[in-house]
Amino acid sequence: MTSKAANSDASAGTIAKEVEAGIRVLQLESDALKVLAESLDDSFFQAVSTIADCPGRIVVSGMGKSGHVAGKVAATLASTGTPAQFVHPAEASHGDMGAITPEDAVLLFSNSGETKEIGDLIAHTRRYQIPLIGVASRRDSMLIRSSDVALVLPTVAEACPMGLAPTTSTTLMIGLGDALAVSLMERRGFSADDYRILHPGGELGKSLIRVKDIMHVGNEVPLVDQGAPMSQVIDEITEKQLGCCGIIDENERLVGIVTDGDLRRQIGSDLLNLTAQKVMTPSPRTIWEGALAAEAVGVMNGPPRPITCLFVVGQPEEKNAKSRSRPTGVLHLHDCLRAGIS
Repeated sequence: MTSKAANSDASAGTIAKEVEAGIRVLQLESDALKVLAESLDDSFFQAVSTIADCPGRIVVSGMGKSGHVAGKVAATLASTGTPAQFVHPAEASHGDMGAITPEDAVLLFSNSGETKEIGDLIAHTRRYQIPLIGVASRRDSMLIRSSDVALVLPTVAEACPMGLAPTTSTTLMIGLGDALAVSLMERRGFSADDYRILHPGGELGKSLIRVKDIMHVGNEVPLVDQGAPMSQVIDEITEKQLGCCGIIDENERLVGIVTDGDLRRQIGSDLLNLTAQKVMTPSPRTIWEGALAAEAVGVMNGPPRPITCLFVVGQPEEKNAKSRSRPTGVLHLHDCLRAGIS
């Protein structure tokens, strides 16, 4: 066997061994999460209730790797409708204890439940009768014995071959934190709109923007009666600066639209002697205010040709209807572009 072939075989063997190790770790952690799911009982319900009934913030804490988990859990809670913040237990002993009030509740993570840095934090909650939810793997630990609500992690092996580095145990903590956050979301009826309010930035925020959030309303909406002279239509288009004007009937229902393009197509005709009804494009495309702005862009870009303005009409049950009610707003393609939706 050549040296090159031998090196190739050795490399393949190394890759296979490392992939095998990765699979083993993920399988151990997956099995541990199944054990955790099967172990949840009334204590989990009590934890959710304690957090949901808390008039203040949920202070999440932990030391070392448990502290990193606590920070993630605090962020997840805060972003899903539960006001929460992370407080480092060592910093708490040097002044940050003042961030924790009797209106708050504490969610404290510690694998052993005996980490010395959490002692002062536990004592503070006991002194001021602050609800304490403890998460640890040892039922007889200081943390679990001191907690108002004790969430005991199942006994599972760490994925670390020496059984020392927090791996499986921190996976369980993260999973438990996610379970608490989602249960709280469902209890509160936390909606996509609520989520958007807390996530206004980035692609996620953009994807949840609704038509009602960016449409023009009130006096900004260009509208005239179908019998109005075209001079009035031109004035409305010019004043509102949206490049269009909605045409309504005697019942204030949207029956047509006149755009800049319609005006250009009428050049050469006796335009000012015509009424809006004679020039308008009937049954224009519309959208309802609860639709996602991204859906509105899709309607604007749809057949028979792209358009730049979309009138907002109707109620949710009428979202596919046309000309059923007075327009409540108008959306221009530029409004969507300014919001980062294209």
